Amino acid sequence: MSEDKILKAFMPMTETAFYILLSLTEPRHGYGIIQHVDKITDGRIKLGSGTVYGTLGKMEKSQVISIYSDENRKTIYEITELGKRLIKAEIERIKELHDNAIKYEGDFS
Repeated sequence: MSEDKILKAFMPMTETAFYILLSLTEPRHGYGIIQHVDKITDGRIKLGSGTVYGTLGKMEKSQVISIYSDENRKTIYEITELGKRLIKAEIERIKELHDNAIKYEGDFS
């Protein structure tokens, strides 16, 4: 699948996919991702293991992430260069949303 098709398939990203990639600033296993997302969202987002592993499988198949190591029944994932481009594009999209929300929020007072 081409990079453009992969980017289009994932964007706009779900919160689950966004936070999984955001968690992969360093290699982590699935449960480590769940814990990290819980921590950085102050418990607002509680990812279920089925959701996380389903999304990780889709991301690995699309080469957005790869397996860093697989030992002791723990698969550790890392973000690929394609994944880095994807998260950067999504961050830019969210920045635009934020900027427009700030610009127009007074219109709804």
